[in-house]
Amino acid sequence: MNNTPRTNDAANDSWWRTAVIYQVYIRSFADGDGDGTGDIAGLRSRLQYLAHVGVDAIWINPWYPSPLADGGYDVSDFRDIHPTYGTLDEARKLIAEAHELGLRVILDIVPNHTSDQHTWFQRALAAAPGSPERTRFLFRDGRGENGSLPPNDWHAAFGGPTWTRTPDGQWYLHLFAPEQPDLNWDNDEVRAEFESILRFWFDLGVDGFRIDVAHGMVKDPALPDLGLTEFSVIAHEDNHPHWDRDGVHDIFRSWRAIADSYPDPRVFVAEAHVRPGRLPDYLRPDELHTAFNFDFLKCAFEAGKLREVIDRTITDLASVGAPATWVLSNHDEARHVTRYGRANTGVTTPIRDQGHPTDLTLGTHRARAAALLMLALPGGAYIYQGEELGLHEVEDLPESALQDPTWERSGHTVRGRDGCRVPLPWTGDTPPFGFSTSGAAPWLPQPDDWKSYTAEANQADRTSMLQLYRSALRLRRTNPNLRTEEFRWLECQADTLLFARGNGLLCAVNLTDQPIPLPDATSPLLASGPLDDAGLLPPDTTVLLQRD
Repeated sequence: MNNTPRTNDAANDSWWRTAVIYQVYIRSFADGDGDGTGDIAGLRSRLQYLAHVGVDAIWINPWYPSPLADGGYDVSDFRDIHPTYGTLDEARKLIAEAHELGLRVILDIVPNHTSDQHTWFQRALAAAPGSPERTRFLFRDGRGENGSLPPNDWHAAFGGPTWTRTPDGQWYLHLFAPEQPDLNWDNDEVRAEFESILRFWFDLGVDGFRIDVAHGMVKDPALPDLGLTEFSVIAHEDNHPHWDRDGVHDIFRSWRAIADSYPDPRVFVAEAHVRPGRLPDYLRPDELHTAFNFDFLKCAFEAGKLREVIDRTITDLASVGAPATWVLSNHDEARHVTRYGRANTGVTTPIRDQGHPTDLTLGTHRARAAALLMLALPGGAYIYQGEELGLHEVEDLPESALQDPTWERSGHTVRGRDGCRVPLPWTGDTPPFGFSTSGAAPWLPQPDDWKSYTAEANQADRTSMLQLYRSALRLRRTNPNLRTEEFRWLECQADTLLFARGNGLLCAVNLTDQPIPLPDATSPLLASGPLDDAGLLPPDTTVLLQRD
């Protein structure tokens, strides 16, 4: 077991309650071996950068061996590293080096499905119907004449049916791509295997896991028809046959017992798309620690809607003693700089919005305001790599470069998620902007205008997005008012937000189209943009204030 001491300010059993966690999409973070794909070597070379940004932990998207049919979420071996990314020995060194810098390390676990190249699934395909090998997955006979029709009418996340037929005539279930067969969580071998996987990585020193599709996993054994015409990521009714079933909670209770068995308890964060009021069930004291706040991510940049989401989040999670989390972007959604520059600033489709006109200048102003608002709220927060640089969605990638399975599965009608996964720009004026040590072309092309968004350019500009994030995170660490869970709304004018944290720290957000007065007897600590000379708060601006 790796017991490297932590040196950050949140180094205690409840560090996760207020942690700011930086999401590393490893394929696109930094290329250390010069092949055009991000890797562990590249991440190790940039750990000092992350520590200087001021985050408490990093969450690394899947780095396991994978055919990459879905960007690594099709795992063929849960106890190793994809050769393109490095080795287990390099992973151990990364974990130790991160801990020395005060950074915790969280990995992705993908328990709903495996890759179709996983040993278990290959054995299942080679075995007979009804064999023990097939009971680890969800194989069924088809309907209709000679079983030629799928077992039910479910739709897959990336388009098409959720069933693929095997040469012997049976069908197997995949809620996502055909290369991602769903596991059968009613099978004791499956449960024991994942408990062993958790212990393997915890023993290497990993501090926790983000659980992919935590609201999936358990299915109704009858696999009944849904009667829907398209895929939905959320169950809109009780007793949904494959989303948010009560059986998932038994799994998470057993996982929590494993995490709590370590001297330095490990933590879990859930990716759980559920109906309002259901998320607290995942965060009871004997289950998971935190969960992503998708309501906040998808919320329109409007005062009334933001206040509603903030209130509901804090109230619902307080019922089980869990902290809120806040997030603006991730590897599945269009970057919020782009979303906030549109007429409709929320996320309105289950896959992603695309192709709408956007004003990047306006989007950047709003993104700065949203970031400071997010980091002033009680609880934890997630930063998706590159948002601290002000990166926008790349919406004009050539069709030949697109790799997201949604592109093919939708019949080339939905471009998918590649636009938020373009490799980061670090230095220089031309691609690959220091992403690769050899200058090799990155696996997705970068836009030429990113020369003004590099980490180097951000560092040189005192007013940059990076400097705003660093300043906000420094304030979170040093100001005791931002380390408490105390939060209360204050009276304010329409289309604005005003709340207090701790002893006299205020956060004001102007979402009107006119400057507004700052609260009386206050002094600015940090603003997302320049304040008016007359002491007014400009539109699309957030400011943190201290009462005099």
